[in-house]
Amino acid sequence: MASMTVTKIPALKDNFMYLVVCNATRQAAVVDPVEPARVLEVAREQGCRLNQLLTTHHHWDHAGGNEALCEQYRQHADWGQLTVYGGDDERIPGLTNRVGQDDTFAIGQLRVRCLATPCHTTSHVCYYVEGGDRGERAVFTGDTLFLAGCGRFFEGTPAQMYDALIGKLSALPDDTRVYCGHEYALQNLRFGHQVEPDNADTRALLERAQAADLEGRRALVPSTIGQEKRINVFMRVHQPAVQAYVGKGTPLETMQALRAAKDKF
Repeated sequence: MASMTVTKIPALKDNFMYLVVCNATRQAAVVDPVEPARVLEVAREQGCRLNQLLTTHHHWDHAGGNEALCEQYRQHADWGQLTVYGGDDERIPGLTNRVGQDDTFAIGQLRVRCLATPCHTTSHVCYYVEGGDRGERAVFTGDTLFLAGCGRFFEGTPAQMYDALIGKLSALPDDTRVYCGHEYALQNLRFGHQVEPDNADTRALLERAQAADLEGRRALVPSTIGQEKRINVFMRVHQPAVQAYVGKGTPLETMQALRAAKDKF
């Protein structure tokens, strides 16, 4: 994308961290920097100025590096201040700016809008980033939306996940790039293929995932909102075939039963 560069940085076993750089100003933000030393290394390589941290939720594999990164900035005053964004949750380390639905801020010339998506955790936030005259856009979805899947309902309800996936994320433009928090493609696509065996889009992507090594599966990210509408059964709970798989007659009941089925898959 001309307006922004998004660098996908694998972490831990299957996490993703993301460095988001405004190409016009070289201002940058990092999403969920659980391995801060690696983030700083990538930022140095790219010659950007990193002063913003975007936390999707408090779980240690996403927010566990916040305090260590903040400490680095306290030790290096010439780096400037590090602003830490996240939901209204005292469990998020280093939080300086609490954000909620439709709150906005900027990364250089990039526009960021916050989407409150409680369910996986009560304070989960996705970050929708737009930039440039070409309408380039990306969304960082943490553990709410994965490629072909969604997060577990640890602290919320099926209605909340329905609102997050159908009410908010599905409403974004179809060409919005989706940068999720984990590489779970193969398992999610296998489940989706079981739910919708006649879905040609799911079958084709599953064949790609099955033929790939770990790096190849990581390369499937980013997805797009349009692709997720075609392959992600949790965003397809209105489809008769998806409802029939769990024996439910409404999208909300289907969301609940589908998550329960995936938990046992």
